Amino acid sequence: MIRLRPKIPRASSTVLPKMFPPVVGHESDLKFPVVSSIQLQPSNLNPIIFAPNQDLKRKENTTHSLTPFSPNPKTTPTNQLLLSHSLPLHASKVPYPLPIYIFEHSLLLNSGFFIQRQSEMAEGDNNGSSKPTVTPYEEALDALSSLITKRSRADKSNNGDRFDVLFDYLKILELEEAISEMKIIHVAGTKGKGSTCTFTESILRNCGFRTGLFTSPHLIDVRERFRLDGKDICEEKFLAYFWWCYDRLKEKSTEDVPMPTYFRFLALLAFKIFSAEQVDVAILEVGLGGKFDATNVVQKPIVCGVASLGYDHMEILGNTLAQIAGEKAGIFKDGIPAFTVPQPDEAMNVLEEKASELNVHLQVAEPLDAKLLNGLKLRLEGEHQYLNAGLAIALSFTWLQRTGHHEFTHMEQASSLPEQFIKGLTTASLQGRAQIVTDQYINAESYGDLVFYLDGAHSPESMEMCARWFSLAIKEDSQKRTFNYPPQNNSESTIELVQEHHDERYGKSSIQILLFNCMSVRDPQLLLPPLMKACASHGVYFKKALFVANTSVYYKVGSHALPPTDSQVNLSWQFALQRVWENLIQSDKGGEVKHAVAVCEEGKEDAKMSGRTCENSAVFPSLPLAIKWLKESVQRNRSVHYQVLVTGSLHLVGDVLRLVKK
Repeated sequence: MIRLRPKIPRASSTVLPKMFPPVVGHESDLKFPVVSSIQLQPSNLNPIIFAPNQDLKRKENTTHSLTPFSPNPKTTPTNQLLLSHSLPLHASKVPYPLPIYIFEHSLLLNSGFFIQRQSEMAEGDNNGSSKPTVTPYEEALDALSSLITKRSRADKSNNGDRFDVLFDYLKILELEEAISEMKIIHVAGTKGKGSTCTFTESILRNCGFRTGLFTSPHLIDVRERFRLDGKDICEEKFLAYFWWCYDRLKEKSTEDVPMPTYFRFLALLAFKIFSAEQVDVAILEVGLGGKFDATNVVQKPIVCGVASLGYDHMEILGNTLAQIAGEKAGIFKDGIPAFTVPQPDEAMNVLEEKASELNVHLQVAEPLDAKLLNGLKLRLEGEHQYLNAGLAIALSFTWLQRTGHHEFTHMEQASSLPEQFIKGLTTASLQGRAQIVTDQYINAESYGDLVFYLDGAHSPESMEMCARWFSLAIKEDSQKRTFNYPPQNNSESTIELVQEHHDERYGKSSIQILLFNCMSVRDPQLLLPPLMKACASHGVYFKKALFVANTSVYYKVGSHALPPTDSQVNLSWQFALQRVWENLIQSDKGGEVKHAVAVCEEGKEDAKMSGRTCENSAVFPSLPLAIKWLKESVQRNRSVHYQVLVTGSLHLVGDVLRLVKK
């Protein structure tokens, strides 16, 4: 079958543009199902498909008799409807546009329904049921997965890793002029850049502008990376823009200009989406570093920002803060204003030096004063978010000023914020950053007894901030429960109850569990100690630490990509993390490190888990088994309130969200 892709005109409408079948230049017929119209029945929302009742040559002014086709809702999913008739089209003589998109296995209508070609459906089994089919969205994710390289990101042996090849991609996609016309805010940093971008987008959206936001990584669905007006791009638009870019790059790829790698393709896709959707402002979060990041093809942004700097990706960016700062400052452009937050002297000196070389006016944005929110709170929790919010305010004011929107900038130096800024700051949301999720599916009696505190911290500095947020959050939770159920003995100190995480009337004691994983390129000796120390300084000690491999795999995109079975999982890295944790525990107790290793090596082997249980920790071969263990623990201990900190990896945070929310 010939696969056609739609040419997407620039339009701000949320309705998918119609496709004009191309002239193919020969007399062959293209044969595929055609749907003339769709009607929804409000009573049950089952679609009725009207299709031609016989094969015809479609000609101008031809009238067809239409036969309604209703799928069996018990056997046919609504997104895989079958057509019993098809209509041959003479590709060079189609007199009008058809409101359909053609994919390898299906058709996508403007209404959003997918029509599956009957010839592509798998044959039924002996029971008459159909085998699972690949949806158009999964087909796109498979193609996207093919761009993921299993090479180390520090390996630059591939031609496709050259920075200059990005400009070849822009030429192929005809995006050079479009990018030069975009009003872009570009943000780099080690930690806080995603939150800063989210705050900035929310502020400008509440000021009335059409916004485009590109962030990374995604937690559950790749479409999270592309936000239009504060919402993830819809599946239909994602598919249309994805294939528009993918097919052109595939057609023009050569040995010198191969297909772009995964993140580079996503950055190019973001530029295409924001250009076609005609956003007023595009906020771009750097993926890694800055100087050689795919987002740095932008030559003239409106303003740049650098969030907090720290030690991460050192195998690529360098082993010192000065080297890391130099890479981040790579987004500075000649004469374009830039802002940063208070930085360590070693990093700040480099930022100032790079700014001076490029005639960049670099300013330090002060943290947001909570009083300016008029009694409201930032929706993104954690004290460090006031630092990110301050940077977002500076970026937003500068963007408004430099784009001629002075109706908001007159309050820049005032002692108050515009109402739109306050609303933007207090409604901005970002999954996986200081997020609290309650497991609602244990049973009604134990609702709230298993709570996940999720934060994707993965650097030493962010681990410390995460620990501080978690410690304060669980004490706030304990305090709320104490106030809701005051003790009988009024002379007993409420503060003591909070410190003990125990409520006599409520009858629940609280214990803290750590659920952790990190990439093997990161040093757990730099991550786990600050986490443990910061929690201990607030009187919080973990009863047990659980170490698991991520459910998602780095070389596959999409929920249909199944992880390896438990027996195939290599747990050597998780065992290494466990040893580090046990050593820290023993060291904190005054024991010898070698004794801690011995305790772990001789720990109880659990055949059911295929992992290893030590005195203060456990290794699980899969995340579902770890979640199951937690739920069973809640069931066995009705008097205990479990508070689980999930951190070390945004991939792990996304996997937990996927399991808990489904």
